Amino acid sequence: MKYIRKECESFNLHMIKTDKFKTTLIDIIFENEIKKETLTKTLFLSTILPYSTKNYPSKIEFERKLEDLYSAKINCLNTRTGSLLRTDIAFTVLEDKYTEDRLFDKGLDFLHEIVFNPNMINGELNEDAFNYAQNGLKARILREKEDPRRCSLSQLLINVDKDAKYALKTCGYLEDLEMIDRKNICDFYKDFIDKSLINIFVVGNIDFDEIYKKISEKFKFKKRNIELKEFIIPEKKHNKELKELFEKDNTNQAKLSIACTTEKLTEYERRYVINLYNFILGGSADSKFFKNIREKHSLCYYVSSRELKFDNLLLISSGIKKENYKQMIELIEKEMDNMRKGNFSIEDMNKGKKYYSSILEETEDYPYETASAYFQIYRRGSDSIDVAIKKFNEITKEDIIKIASKIHMDTVYTLGGDKK
Repeated sequence: MKYIRKECESFNLHMIKTDKFKTTLIDIIFENEIKKETLTKTLFLSTILPYSTKNYPSKIEFERKLEDLYSAKINCLNTRTGSLLRTDIAFTVLEDKYTEDRLFDKGLDFLHEIVFNPNMINGELNEDAFNYAQNGLKARILREKEDPRRCSLSQLLINVDKDAKYALKTCGYLEDLEMIDRKNICDFYKDFIDKSLINIFVVGNIDFDEIYKKISEKFKFKKRNIELKEFIIPEKKHNKELKELFEKDNTNQAKLSIACTTEKLTEYERRYVINLYNFILGGSADSKFFKNIREKHSLCYYVSSRELKFDNLLLISSGIKKENYKQMIELIEKEMDNMRKGNFSIEDMNKGKKYYSSILEETEDYPYETASAYFQIYRRGSDSIDVAIKKFNEITKEDIIKIASKIHMDTVYTLGGDKK
């Protein structure tokens, strides 16, 4: 793969040339600081943009246009990274040589239509598009509220630090959804297009000069000078005594959620060591949590952990009988202490290294993942795939023992398990 970045007036253009795919991906990435007052509107906007446009005003006409472009694909995705909300409009079209001449140009025209010509007339969003987005987003928010596991994790993060960006509910808020109308979503769209930090990635068997000319001429965003704040959320000083919270719910199974805070992680530990630590502790089907708590003691329905490295947190999630709560906490702490003492094998480490190496190696097998990897290198200062694999394989047992002493159980939130 060959990579080139070009600066345009209002965005950075990243071009990745490869003959691995039969398609060309154009991924427009918008970035903004995540805020409650704009979060639900961003999710709403992400729903209406790939639904219809002025020239293709119904969902049927929109889908028919994609079919005319040899089943081109459009996806709009939102992901939070620390304090930033990233919105991708990812468009994929077959290479011209497999279809017809100028298919890429026609696809580019349609993508331009999606971004710059949404189904808004006289400052109001089309009623059908509005209802579609409102109903879909409302259903999603309600599904999240009705999922005990997600609710438990959400309430946990609020109780860790209600003012932190990770406490925001990335499914959106009903009270904010109710405040959206056909006019103010148009006003928000203009702000979003005009004020977001923008990077555009093109991945495929492309000609750099040709792509630069076409993209820079086609996509004319308003000039901007935006500096986003540091996206890594500051470390929280952990509680000296474990903060324990319980909420009653008439369910058989209690949802146990635990937040562990990190302390003075180095960049190397945040980028690499915490992944391997988590893999051994609770991030795999062969983890200490699974083998020693789930299988050996049969104390839970499931138990796992995951690192939120840009939030300086590690989360543990489990489904238990409420009467097993105290023993579960003791066993989880025991396994974390075993990590501090180095009671894990080189074989455990090698399994994790192999796992992460394979994930990194597979990154360039998919266009969107390839774009995301290069975006991480550009925006987050991540290492290249080859360097990252090398650094994962260089992690020592002492590195894991060291980081284990920097991870502390901080807050526990238990939901339900009160059905008699």
